[in-house]
Amino acid sequence: MKELAGKTAFVTGAASGIGLGIATALAQAGVKVMLCDIEAEALAKAVEELKRTNADVEGVRADVSLKAELRAAADATIARYGKVHILVNNAGVGGAGPYGAWTDGGWNWTIGVNLMAVVWGIEIFGPLLEQHGEGGHIVSTASIAGLISRDSTPYKVTKYGVVALSEGLRFELAPRGIGVSVLCPGFVRTQILDSGRNLPPRFGAVFNDTPVPERFQQAFKTMKDRHSHGIDPAYVGELVREGVENDWPYIFTDPEFEPMIEARFAAIKEGFDRIRGREPRR
Repeated sequence: MKELAGKTAFVTGAASGIGLGIATALAQAGVKVMLCDIEAEALAKAVEELKRTNADVEGVRADVSLKAELRAAADATIARYGKVHILVNNAGVGGAGPYGAWTDGGWNWTIGVNLMAVVWGIEIFGPLLEQHGEGGHIVSTASIAGLISRDSTPYKVTKYGVVALSEGLRFELAPRGIGVSVLCPGFVRTQILDSGRNLPPRFGAVFNDTPVPERFQQAFKTMKDRHSHGIDPAYVGELVREGVENDWPYIFTDPEFEPMIEARFAAIKEGFDRIRGREPRR
């Protein structure tokens, strides 16, 4: 996918934040982009603004946690552009709280958007990327939290899942001419902590009445501040475009959390060191 001009991309969560940054960067490279989002008004605004730059873009509203709506969005993309070369599974929500504050609604909502929408996106769009024989690329947005976890929130669980799925698919799809990248951003200036604004009523209550521990309240305040002063989504979009062009397996936004990842790897290796030299009983 080194030559992006003239190709077609489908991007979820594209009305704002990282999704809009990716859609913009791809459009600037001459890619035709179908923007998909649950927020109709924000989506229409994003499409209108991109069209002012002479970008070939359209928008389709869909709740990606509903497989039927994601499939309808794929049909709309093919009807408009005929082919799809790049799939960007970017839509995501912050989800619900940690152990002690879990709810079925919170798990269902977080898994539905952050993980199942990625699975369904690949299931639906994968054959479309294969059928034209022109090559393709899949980018799925996880998080740096998909590689390091310091709490038990559904968000972390789903992001680990996206990393695992992407790593496995990279090996499986390479022989078919499809690259796979996983985006693991740090703190980016997005509305991820205000995800509840798009919470579909069918999930019911995602938060219970259990008091949230002080340390989690403080962590939330810190994250909110970090996000508000975070990395420009447009810069992240440029990194993703470069990642697609060069088939990067992992796309990071900054090295802030590299020491924590190294510490995790060291702890894993230490686990092997503890049993090194022992002969397993069989």
